[in-house]
Amino acid sequence: MNLTITGHHVEVTPAIRDYVSSKLDRVIRHFDNVTSVGVILSVEKLDQKAEVTLHTRGKDIFVEAHDADMYAAIDAMVDKLDRQVQKHKQKVQDHHHEALKHQHSQQ
Repeated sequence: MNLTITGHHVEVTPAIRDYVSSKLDRVIRHFDNVTSVGVILSVEKLDQKAEVTLHTRGKDIFVEAHDADMYAAIDAMVDKLDRQVQKHKQKVQDHHHEALKHQHSQQ
């Protein structure tokens, strides 16, 4: 898996980089079809923004979160991403089961 972390108007320190990668590891453990992840951390006036684009086979998942604190924005982003990944994984599994049911009914 390819992880890219960039900062717009904010320096991506090793501490922030480690924090983001450890949080994303938790999400990616749920779903093994992840090819690459791009994280953008930015600051606009007093608003801290964290956004992520997660590339999987067949779908790209984009999530963003805003907060006054960068670490809180990262936490909110990871929580949203976790819900999206779980939802996508469930949808993929449901379609797989539908295909198997359809295949058995034809035989």
